[in-house]
Amino acid sequence: MASDYYFLIPISVAIIITIVSVIIRKRTLASSKAAGGERTPPGPWKLPIIGNLHQLAIGSSLPHRRLAELAQQYGPLMQLQLGEIPTVIVSSAEWAKEFMQAHDLNFASRPFIPAANIIFYGGRDIGFSPHGPYWTKMRKIVAMELLGARRTKLLRPIMEQEMAKLVGLINTKPTINLTEMMLSFGNSITCRAAFGKIQKQEEVFLPFIKQFMKMLGGFSLVDLFPSSNLLRLLVANAAERKLKKDMFLAGSDTWTITVEWAMSELMKHPRVMEKAQREVRKVFNGKGVVDEASIDRLQYLQLVLKETLRLHPPGPLAIPRESKETIVVNGYKIPAKTRVFVNLWAINRDPHHWAQPEVFEPERFLNSSVDFRGTDFHYLPFGAGRRMCPGMHYGLALAYLSLANLIYHFDWKLPHQMKPEDLDMRERFGIEVKRQNNLIRA
Repeated sequence: MASDYYFLIPISVAIIITIVSVIIRKRTLASSKAAGGERTPPGPWKLPIIGNLHQLAIGSSLPHRRLAELAQQYGPLMQLQLGEIPTVIVSSAEWAKEFMQAHDLNFASRPFIPAANIIFYGGRDIGFSPHGPYWTKMRKIVAMELLGARRTKLLRPIMEQEMAKLVGLINTKPTINLTEMMLSFGNSITCRAAFGKIQKQEEVFLPFIKQFMKMLGGFSLVDLFPSSNLLRLLVANAAERKLKKDMFLAGSDTWTITVEWAMSELMKHPRVMEKAQREVRKVFNGKGVVDEASIDRLQYLQLVLKETLRLHPPGPLAIPRESKETIVVNGYKIPAKTRVFVNLWAINRDPHHWAQPEVFEPERFLNSSVDFRGTDFHYLPFGAGRRMCPGMHYGLALAYLSLANLIYHFDWKLPHQMKPEDLDMRERFGIEVKRQNNLIRA
């Protein structure tokens, strides 16, 4: 007799799941109403303990892409509960302006990120330090004395000397790993600028830098469950083992990632490669070298770099901000200590601002006033507001110089019988998004 009722089991389970889902949905809608009629931003329903983490595991495996998918469903201002962390995702130029300009001061601080706290001496570097007098003074020093436009000009001889070495090295090797060579080149310049010489242990540093970029992505379990002492202890022990050796972390390799993506797009689009190469060789014809002082004459190459940064912002999810105080933004209540991610990747591909946003088309910037300075909120490769990247001038100078030299001295083509559309453009996530596979010239 009992077997006669087995068919009721799946029906009962389905009914229970439906009831639980309805209850959760009602609670979510109810909680979206705050006192005084203020609302919290919309977002998907959440589960106990993990919140919305399960929704990040559906669809795209890369957080910036998955969050863009969710924003299509719930809107450009979206609230999530990522583990223990109340989180707001900004995915439009209009909302980015609210958080990065109109209310910039309230969202100028950084949340506590355990990995950054371990790696950067208590999180006291310029990128992860909380907003306050210490950070303000440090940013002024970095912007004016270390990475600003004036300091970048003084570094021209070092940049050109190291670039000449790189060109010579590429000439002598039939097979090269361009990704690794560019990263090594960038760290050589940073070492010379900081210490006056290249560190002998430089090659040892590179694997550590790669690991740190992964740890700082902001989506590790210890970031999302900060009350877990066990998780924090495990991360601390792992980081301590990695930091046993003296380590020089030469900033981020943002500009090398940009060059890597630019070269990928140029090889994927032979028409653009030919046009950019023709310009560089015309401007520097007879010189035999590309000098940084004349880079401004490369108008089309500037368009190529702008378009590369639109499609491939090195940090697609800007380093998270944290609200200092509870605030109401356009009718939405954002509690204090809320973590805010600005999805630069989604904003830079918003069809409301960009025609055919998925297409690599440098000419879209022709006769356009849109630039890198963070005043055009539909184009934010370096962020905006107080937390805008202070190394923009330094990074752009190196990116222009590197890209110009690579296409001036060498002809780059895809392997025999490989079609442009077959070029692997997959991404690898971290605090910065690189190509999943290195660029290799065989």
